[in-house]
Amino acid sequence: MDVNPRASDPREHINEEPRNDLGDLMNGFFGMTAFMSVLFFGMVIVKFIFLE
Repeated sequence: MDVNPRASDPREHINEEPRNDLGDLMNGFFGMTAFMSVLFFGMVIVKFIFLE
């Protein structure tokens, strides 16, 4: 048989990066919340400057 004995089994996941799924979720959630809060208060300031 012509089978390569050095071929890697894709089920081994040798090069898989360690991931912190909960940390990624929390960073994304709080990052988006902070961004939307800054955007909200910025728009409130713009409203009071230009519409008063």
